[in-house]
Amino acid sequence: MTLLVKSGGEDVFPEWKGYFAEFAPDVDTRFWNDPDVSPESVEYVMVWEPPVGWLAKFPNLQVVFSSGAGVDHITRDPDWPRHLPLVRMGGMEQRMSEYVVWAALTALRDTRDFALGQAAHEWRYKEVPHSARDLTVGIMGMGNLGIAAAAALRGMGFKTRGWSRTPKTLDGIESFAGAGDLGDFLAGTDILVDLLPATPATENMIDAHLLAGLPDHATFINAGRGKHLVEADLLAALDAGTLGGAVLDVFQTEPLPADSPIWDHPKVTVTPHIASTPTKREKARYVAEGIKRFNEGKDLPNVFSPENGY
Repeated sequence: MTLLVKSGGEDVFPEWKGYFAEFAPDVDTRFWNDPDVSPESVEYVMVWEPPVGWLAKFPNLQVVFSSGAGVDHITRDPDWPRHLPLVRMGGMEQRMSEYVVWAALTALRDTRDFALGQAAHEWRYKEVPHSARDLTVGIMGMGNLGIAAAAALRGMGFKTRGWSRTPKTLDGIESFAGAGDLGDFLAGTDILVDLLPATPATENMIDAHLLAGLPDHATFINAGRGKHLVEADLLAALDAGTLGGAVLDVFQTEPLPADSPIWDHPKVTVTPHIASTPTKREKARYVAEGIKRFNEGKDLPNVFSPENGY
């Protein structure tokens, strides 16, 4: 069995090879463009942004693993093998939950203002008007990550609600679904979290109209996809005072350009797309377990659905 790895450059491949030797010693792990690999021998790939047409070159390919939670970097290839399982990277629930709780607490305590005060050597003492029990966090996207994040938020005392494409019944979470429920969902949300998948329907979904549906004091957290947010509309809402703040981990262009006004906005906290990134070792273990499950005839987790778009 041969596994090709395209995630990071050739300089980090020895690290991948070592981890796969630990978790899948029977698998021959090779760098994605190794000239000594026969296309017929390749049964598995773990990839990020494979070249267009590359996946179609392997006649015996069995499973495609994305090295990230998203798969749009694969499905934008018109020749990607739709007949094969496409597995999204999993094992991110704990890390995403930690990030969302941290970001919600950042909003609750207005830590962006304290950070600016520290940089200016200013003692910006103020009373914090709310505790977590006073605020409702609304999560857009109630998949595995959204459900895990909601549970962690409830542990901190936040009230939680979720919005998704189709109705869901989840313990302890007030559920909303579809376009008809979106207005009510937003109107009662103090902290809005985007964990939506990347689909044509979600691109630029978070715009001026959607943000206007939030209470004036609300904060927006984006740990989903940068393409969901119309960044100019967010900045306009912050400047107008109709949005209280934002914590952003993903952006329309990454890395965030040095001249972006987002960097210096006093109401925005920026993190560099690190909300739920597992370590290489964790990713290798996840893929190795997926290969083992496939060889044993068991169902694979986190398989992409072309019909749903995630």
